[in-house]
Amino acid sequence: MPSNQTPLGALPARFRRERLLIVGCGDVGLRAARFQRHVRVLALTSSPERVQQLRAQGITPLQGNLDDAASVRRLAGLATRVLHLAPPAQHGQTDMRSQHLSRALLLRTAPKHLVYGSTSGVYGDCQGAWVNETRSLAAQTPRALRRVDAEAQLRVWALRSGATLSILRIPGIYALDREGGTPRERLLRGTPVLQAEDDVFTNHIQADDLARACLAALWRGKPQRSYNVNDDTQLKMGDYFDMAADILGLPQPPRISRAEAHTRLPAMQLSFMSESRRLDNTRMKRELRLRLRYPHTAQGLSQT
Repeated sequence: MPSNQTPLGALPARFRRERLLIVGCGDVGLRAARFQRHVRVLALTSSPERVQQLRAQGITPLQGNLDDAASVRRLAGLATRVLHLAPPAQHGQTDMRSQHLSRALLLRTAPKHLVYGSTSGVYGDCQGAWVNETRSLAAQTPRALRRVDAEAQLRVWALRSGATLSILRIPGIYALDREGGTPRERLLRGTPVLQAEDDVFTNHIQADDLARACLAALWRGKPQRSYNVNDDTQLKMGDYFDMAADILGLPQPPRISRAEAHTRLPAMQLSFMSESRRLDNTRMKRELRLRLRYPHTAQGLSQT
């Protein structure tokens, strides 16, 4: 017999089924939905054109826009778990989208668990040092500062709602079947990379492994915990592109000095070359009990 002592136990059986809401249901969200079993999946979309695509995946679409607070109030009380993968807007230092979502989720019974997809950029430049989740945040770019703001907002929301919050700090996402998920186009353009003495460490995670990490956090994440979500590879950025070129059968990119890079590369690419860190994924493996299918980036790029 269902128990009236639990939030779901007092409801009819059709409402006791776990309901997962994906906010920001792009490539990784769709992968997570495919891996999920025995859970009703809902997804917020601001695009009417995506409604049929989501339904074809067995996902219930909910139309709304995180930039419009009124349109997301309907999300209140709908889900028992939330996977929040929506990026902040591309301006300012406050993530208004996370603010609108968190306020909506407080209007009725809050979900039991929310997982937020943040970025490893919140650590800033660590000069190649190993970085675990206890390191102080030192974001240096506007996009990383917005993620720091989102993390802080969601921690306050979790304390107010009593929900469990897991924050995933995610580096570069790749996959052969992901749009822009390999450096092929960059290699074809011959975009240069830094020479060895100026190079920085980079971190990656294969898209399916990231989706599995999202689900593991939804069910196993400890309260108010952050997790580095990355594979075991230790590579500098230039070495990564050299390796990818060899796997994809393309020429290795030219190497240039950092001074030359400032005259030849756009600001966005330079920003990625200004931060160096090696992410420690011990907590992810220990607490989320996630066994990576692609522990080395070379395996994911070659699908071996």
